[in-house]
Amino acid sequence: MIDRDRRRFLTGAMASLGLAATGGVDRLAAFAQAPAAARPRRIIDMHHHFAPPAWVAEVKGRPLLQAANTAWTPAKSIDDMDRGGVAAAVVSITNPGMWFGDLAATRRVARACNDYGAKLVQDYPNRFGLFAAMPLPDVEGTLKEISYAYDTLKADGVGLMTSYGDTWLGNPAYRPVMEELNRRKAIVHVHPTAANCCKNLEYAPGVNPGSMEYGTDTTRAIMGVAFSGDAARFPDIRFIWSHAGGTAPFLAGRIDGASAGAKDRLPNGFMSELKKFYYDLAGAANPGAVASLLKLVTTQQILFGTDFPPGGTGLDVANTLVKLGVFSESDLRAIDRENAVRLLPRFKA
Repeated sequence: MIDRDRRRFLTGAMASLGLAATGGVDRLAAFAQAPAAARPRRIIDMHHHFAPPAWVAEVKGRPLLQAANTAWTPAKSIDDMDRGGVAAAVVSITNPGMWFGDLAATRRVARACNDYGAKLVQDYPNRFGLFAAMPLPDVEGTLKEISYAYDTLKADGVGLMTSYGDTWLGNPAYRPVMEELNRRKAIVHVHPTAANCCKNLEYAPGVNPGSMEYGTDTTRAIMGVAFSGDAARFPDIRFIWSHAGGTAPFLAGRIDGASAGAKDRLPNGFMSELKKFYYDLAGAANPGAVASLLKLVTTQQILFGTDFPPGGTGLDVANTLVKLGVFSESDLRAIDRENAVRLLPRFKA
């Protein structure tokens, strides 16, 4: 039984946050009390990172690398998943990516990451999925890696970065890649980075690129995909944008004004394309980001994400989504699991 004082505290806390429905209070209280081994594993984490040894060796000492990623192990992921009620996590590569100007090295590291990720899925088929790493801006290498990832490794989807050097998704050079991803009806998870232009801007003391540039670069990439015409041209790509779409939901109305001059590429306007995308809540489970996102899409387009290991834990994110007080029980089921299962039916069981 839930301790009476503990339940009273949680109920009061939830009421102060505006969550009147007792279902949410019960969910949070039960979740907080249950030992890790007893928590039901239902959630699917669509924004979860891994760090293959070949990648760690390549990126050590690079800007944008977070120390937590260099210490990642499968066991650490599984432990966090078990504590947070996460049934499965789809892993992807995070910053600083793998493009540092050497095409051959980028191809080699991408292949090593994907082979490692496929082995991880093979060893834990019910716990992990794989968004395969791609060696962009190398288009030829990326087309070969898409084929290998899907046809040989049976990857769940593809992971891309918002930008590579000073080129963003939507660049015409990347159109053959988008065409192939569309042909395969690919799920494409897009992770933000800081473009060359903006890695070293001095906003204020102690402010690193992740504080603002990642959200801004996500918006640049979304605009690139939309205003290049790729979003309308390749409607079978299922894009997942990290961190609730960066600043795009907040700026959507302003950006949409520019689509009047792009009818050939955005026949139905910018907002129409935004509403087709999926968005994860990694690093964005806060009132401002969620409020903006819910003005743009319904909860059917929103996915659970942690950004583990440098980001939040599964338990923290699951509890925070309840504490926000804006999601019903059916909303939480959709975000936690059902939307992901619709994209990746193999996780239904």
